[in-house]
Amino acid sequence: MANRLIVLAIAALLAAACGQRAGRAAGSEAAVRDFPAVQIPGMYTDNESRQAYAAEHFWDRFLAATEGYLCDSSTVCGVSRDDLEERFSTWLAIVGMQDIEAGRSSVDSFFSRVEACQMKDTLSNVFAFFSEMAEHYLYDPNSPFRNEDLYQPFVARLAESPLTDPALAPARAFEARLCALNAVGTPAADFRFTDAAGRTRRLYDVRADFTLLFFSNPGCEACKEIINTLGSMPALPGMISSGRLAVVNIYIDEDLEAWREYQSFYPREWFNGYDPTFTIRQDLLYNVRGIPSLYILDKDKRVIMKDAPEDRVFSFLSSISRD
Repeated sequence: MANRLIVLAIAALLAAACGQRAGRAAGSEAAVRDFPAVQIPGMYTDNESRQAYAAEHFWDRFLAATEGYLCDSSTVCGVSRDDLEERFSTWLAIVGMQDIEAGRSSVDSFFSRVEACQMKDTLSNVFAFFSEMAEHYLYDPNSPFRNEDLYQPFVARLAESPLTDPALAPARAFEARLCALNAVGTPAADFRFTDAAGRTRRLYDVRADFTLLFFSNPGCEACKEIINTLGSMPALPGMISSGRLAVVNIYIDEDLEAWREYQSFYPREWFNGYDPTFTIRQDLLYNVRGIPSLYILDKDKRVIMKDAPEDRVFSFLSSISRD
């Protein structure tokens, strides 16, 4: 439902010829205002160009004038935190429609503008607010918007920013290194795993046009829901038998007895295994911060989706089933 509302919000934004009314000018007292929405020029007529313009200019009017506006626990530069959070999630959805390099560039540019705004108006709270929002939406393992490839440029800049608490900078730099692992478009890290029959296999030995890499735990309810959803997709067995898709289902923790007892729940046509040396976790081959975690890899094991929300994965699988 949340994603549907965001899509509707984007559609409304891109359809609009102009933005919302501007807030009232700051007077002698701190002022409040409506969020000054992006105004897309009429020359941009197709959705792609309007999305690109909105991604780049979404914050122009908000960040251009911050002085004199109320900044407190519930308001950021005159705009309520709730409203601004909703705008931020809409902007992230627009950025997410771009290719990954354009999206990363949008995030990096946004950080520069927020940092400059905070330095110019030291009484504003834009830097703290957007740092919190970026982490919450892009890095929280439970966020439906999570995207480490988009969070990486933001947190890398956080690690170097003079506005960041020096005591927190090393942790931010470590997060940036973790987010850089297995980036979209790069080869996925290879690893060995052991299946229920005790055979040793390698990720790169699995041959298929696409690979769904599924980090799961026995008894995990969210994992069970994913298994059931995949099992309800009528095209999936044919995709697997034809070599269109392979599912590699990996357990990275210690309780092998529980994993073995759970084998009856895993489809036999999947590659179900565990990491016998805990290399994936201990050597940080993958930044598995929460279970379940889903990756989509191409024929050459390059990353197409990284720790992607389930609905995006299911949508992708549905799309390739029709090709």
